Amino acid sequence: MIESVVDLSRLQFAITALYHFLFVPLTIGLSVLLVIMETVYVMTGRVIWKDMVKFWGVLFGINFAMGVATGITMEFQFGTNWAYFSHYVGDVFGALLAMEGLMAFFLEATFVGLFFFGWDRLSKVGHLFVTAMVALGSNFSALWILIANGWMQNPVGAEFNPETMRMELTDFYAVLFNDIAQAKFVHTVSASYVTGAIFVLAISAFYLRKDRHREFAKRSMTVAASFGLASALSVVLLGDESGYAATEHQRMKLAAIEAEWETHPAPAGFNVFAIPDMEARKNTYEVKVPYVLGLIATRSLSKEVPGIFDLVKGAEANVHRGLRAYGALQELRKNRKDKAAAKIMKEDGKFLGYALLLKKYRPDIENATAKQIEAVTWDTVPNVPVLFWSFRIMVALGMFFILLFGIAFFLAARRTLDKHRIFLWVAFLSLPLPWIAAELGWVVAEYGRQPWIIEGILPTFLGVSNVESSQLIFSIAGFVIFYTALAVVDVYLMTKYIRRGPDSYLGHNTDERAKVVRKLVEPAPQPAE
Repeated sequence: MIESVVDLSRLQFAITALYHFLFVPLTIGLSVLLVIMETVYVMTGRVIWKDMVKFWGVLFGINFAMGVATGITMEFQFGTNWAYFSHYVGDVFGALLAMEGLMAFFLEATFVGLFFFGWDRLSKVGHLFVTAMVALGSNFSALWILIANGWMQNPVGAEFNPETMRMELTDFYAVLFNDIAQAKFVHTVSASYVTGAIFVLAISAFYLRKDRHREFAKRSMTVAASFGLASALSVVLLGDESGYAATEHQRMKLAAIEAEWETHPAPAGFNVFAIPDMEARKNTYEVKVPYVLGLIATRSLSKEVPGIFDLVKGAEANVHRGLRAYGALQELRKNRKDKAAAKIMKEDGKFLGYALLLKKYRPDIENATAKQIEAVTWDTVPNVPVLFWSFRIMVALGMFFILLFGIAFFLAARRTLDKHRIFLWVAFLSLPLPWIAAELGWVVAEYGRQPWIIEGILPTFLGVSNVESSQLIFSIAGFVIFYTALAVVDVYLMTKYIRRGPDSYLGHNTDERAKVVRKLVEPAPQPAE
């Protein structure tokens, strides 16, 4: 029964989170592209750049509205589906989510209205400031959410209080400057910039293939190519930083991503291809490049990358220390002045979460058998094949984006973007790829943290609410129906405005303006004599 509630709660949050994240990266990426385009408009005064801001701004607005609608439901789930988790981390998460609302969402929501309705009421520079504030709000929103998520991956700046039985904030700056959170933020935001650039590139390629809005599309592609190339290169560099942070704080996740079962002499080799077998606990086949993993993960030739077997042994030691802390906790609950118990909690309290993993097998964990402890230690290993292949597909897509933007930048520099029909077709077909890469990135980040909802502190199965499975099935069905309806509306609106192009709200586009100007300046045809 408990497992079904946990599985259903995880499934619901996964569905809503992954669906919500379809809109987040495009919102962030397009907001910065709008700032770039409007800056060119303010500097040059050319109307076509204003038209570009307005058109891409309409698509940004549709996506922004969908992101807000799908994001609100996620925060409600903290109370409905993850009540104990909310109680356990409320002292930490409350501040971060409040900052996200005050500094990011309100900022973004306020200036979005001015962006759409302020064109005739604000000066050029004033409207550019508004657009920049929209972009700043979008990035700030990602910052606070990723700081909260980064704390779940590396819970610094907080301590467990035996009296309140919850984590309490002790150092806000440690939470704010958590290296996992900072690495996740810059990596995720760069990936969002790639998503926005691919979107503009693909839609512009569609117009060029259809021989429509040519000047508009070529300028849009040029901006997307240069911005996208810089962003794609940044994703790779910042992804390396995320991997290095995982080496320091999430070694089991790194070992699973690399299907590294054994600890090899430094520097470790990198599995380019492997077939991990969870039951046999080995790779049935692998192609390894020497030294590469050691260089990437440790940035040295002398440090080892621990394998899964050694990490499991370490987890067993942590379980025993956690059981010692659990016994001390029981004594402290009976007598808060027990100095011996307080000393044990101070020494081994950080391992308490490993003992709590045994709650999956029995309520009286102090009487756990050796076999149950062994099972718990292997529960700390996430699904290796899922992480291994999710990571590699994501990296392969990242390399493809660099190639795509590199070619686009080269063609833009030569002013021949519209001359290569095959490239335009490839660019258009690449439209869904950044979303696939982004979703796989979240799979690696969140699925790779299991069995922890807070790394090393609170097991996932202990964070759920006391609800019935039937209630969860009903709510999941409701979310699926609601989100499907939103998806239909989003696809309809996006397709409608993309098919109609920039003239969908301007009344005419740049190409048509040129035709009108030619008719006005060309001499009228003389009647035949």
